[in-house]
Amino acid sequence: MTATMKPSEEATSRQLELARAGGDAYHDALSYMIGEVADTGAIQEADDYAVAFAQEKAEGLYFLQEDGGLEWVEPDEENCHIEIAVCDRVDGRFIPGLDVTLTLTSEGGERIGPFEMPFLWHPGLYHYGRDIRIPGEGRYSLSVSIAAPRFPRHDKVNGRRYARDVSVEFPDVHLTTGQG
Repeated sequence: MTATMKPSEEATSRQLELARAGGDAYHDALSYMIGEVADTGAIQEADDYAVAFAQEKAEGLYFLQEDGGLEWVEPDEENCHIEIAVCDRVDGRFIPGLDVTLTLTSEGGERIGPFEMPFLWHPGLYHYGRDIRIPGEGRYSLSVSIAAPRFPRHDKVNGRRYARDVSVEFPDVHLTTGQG
C-alpha cells in the first residue's frame, strides 16, 4: 500500500493513524486466511483498492428467513467457496457496500459465472463470497469486477476515490473442490 492520505478538515493525523492501524489488523487476518486457512489465495493492488481472494471447500452458512430466524444451509451441488476481500489501497481497511462480481475461466476456456458476491459476515474476516460449483479441481483464471460504489465520501482532500469500475485478474490459479 504505497499511497498516503493527508490530514484535512475531516481527518486529523491521529484519525488517519487509527484507520491505518485498523487496516493493518485486517491485513493480518487476511494474510492468515490466505496463507494458513484457505487452500489458495492471493492479493494485488488495483486503482484505489487492494483486492484478495481465498478459496476453500464449499461450506454451510446461516441465512436470515422471512420470520426473522436463521437457517443453516449446507451446500448442495456447490463444491467451491470463494472469498473476496476488497480493501482501501492506502489504509488497508475493508470496504463495505460494494457490488462485487466473480467470473472464472477454466484452463479449457469454459466461462463459469458471473456470480454476484454478497457480503459475508465471518467471525475473523469480513469479506464478499459464496459457494459455487466448478467443473472440477484444476487451473482457473479468476476475474473480480468491482462497480464504482454509490456511497458518499467524506473529505474534500482524501475523498475523491473509488470513482471507477475496476477489474482484477488472478490468472492460472489451482482451485480445489469439495464440501467442508
